[in-house]
Amino acid sequence: MRLVTVLATVWCLPSGARAVDPLYQPQMERLAEIMGSLYFLEPLCKAGGADWRAQMEALIAADEPDEDRRQRLAGAFNSGYTSFARLYEVCTDSASEALTRLLAEAEKTARDIHSRYAE
Repeated sequence: MRLVTVLATVWCLPSGARAVDPLYQPQMERLAEIMGSLYFLEPLCKAGGADWRAQMEALIAADEPDEDRRQRLAGAFNSGYTSFARLYEVCTDSASEALTRLLAEAEKTARDIHSRYAE
């Protein structure tokens, strides 16, 4: 019976689908987007901050995603970067507030992923 369920599931997948995303994939993509935003905003508003690109690379390496997931995570990072690059050329009160909020959201999201899904 389990084999029938597995085969039915595979049969219903869109062509080209090879793997099932982990349950935390949406949170990882959001975290990647936030990290991309921070990669743009932090140097703009606060010199000497974290290297968010290096941290994103380390996160991807630790997660060991397949190529599709890796591309989606990198795309989310780039999307976060370009979203803020379109809005700001200098640090404004709004950019500084966004930086503060994004740092808090990144911390919360990373903690949530770890507490729910870490082995």
